[in-house]
Amino acid sequence: MDGLRDTLLEISRGEGFELAGIAAAVPSGDAPAYQDWAGRGLAGRMGYLSDHRAVVRNDPRQLMATARSILSVGKVYNPPQPYSTQFQDVERGWIARYAWGDDYHQVLREGLERVATAFARHAAFEYRICVDTAPLLERSYARQAGLGWIGRNTCLIHQQLGSWLFLAEMLLSLELKPGTPPADRCGTCRRCIDACPTQALVPGPDGRWELDARLCIAYFTIELRDAVPEEHRAAIGHHVFGCDICQDVCPWNRRAAVTAEPAFERQRPEVDLGRLAGISEAEFRQMFRHTPVERARYRGFLRNVAIAMGNSGKAGFVAPLKRLAESADAMVAEHARWALARLQGEPNPPTIKAG
Repeated sequence: MDGLRDTLLEISRGEGFELAGIAAAVPSGDAPAYQDWAGRGLAGRMGYLSDHRAVVRNDPRQLMATARSILSVGKVYNPPQPYSTQFQDVERGWIARYAWGDDYHQVLREGLERVATAFARHAAFEYRICVDTAPLLERSYARQAGLGWIGRNTCLIHQQLGSWLFLAEMLLSLELKPGTPPADRCGTCRRCIDACPTQALVPGPDGRWELDARLCIAYFTIELRDAVPEEHRAAIGHHVFGCDICQDVCPWNRRAAVTAEPAFERQRPEVDLGRLAGISEAEFRQMFRHTPVERARYRGFLRNVAIAMGNSGKAGFVAPLKRLAESADAMVAEHARWALARLQGEPNPPTIKAG
């Protein structure tokens, strides 16, 4: 079985996964902490993290009854462009690094399918591929497989490659020798905690730092379907989709690996806010087709653009904001009115209730 394990890991690296390791397909020791986190409401309105699927996450064998091992892989997505903390153009919005290229779900799934096909020449097995959307504690199993430790920013960090990693898994019916979790190397560093504009990284009941999604810029700009709480809009700054700050400031990302994957090389780190304010829904779909940005949906994206324009301090955005303030979508219109009041130094008008 050790020979099969080594063969599988070699095939995985050959198919473009910079990291690959094995974890046992048993309940994770992090499951109770996850259930507690979800039970305290820190998932916000992301129901898929706290509904019946939360319990499924307790044991990978609920996803595949014959699972005995988990192949955990990591793929670098970091392009060579500067980080968001070095970005100063207030007329442009920022899109999180992971969303610059093609949708990673398909890229990683196709890669793991190639791994399964190649490995099938060496063994007979059942498998199931999981890429982000399956109810699986993927960071926990990646840590168990030896891919890295979970940092204070709640991201998986690899000592040499950094944290700009997509994770995916293959449940296998074969019993393979698991890896060894690496030591936590965050030390006393708290740069991610101090840098978060909305203070979304909070101390948990067990002493470990955890993410309060209800305060996270990525949650506000991607997952939240309703109004962004007014008290957090200014802190969102120029972000129109996601946020990278807690990874940008991490010392382990100073020399982070750069992606070699062509699908992630499309460069869309920032976009012109004035142009985005006037795009139609069809144009939005065409512009961000087959990219993660689609997840924000058109109305949510316009909401984000309005907030970014309001935070820009640029009088030139008054005209496009006035047009957005006349939108038939009440949420978009309200955020545009908030942005106009902010630019013009006026008391903000009444806002619609945040979700």
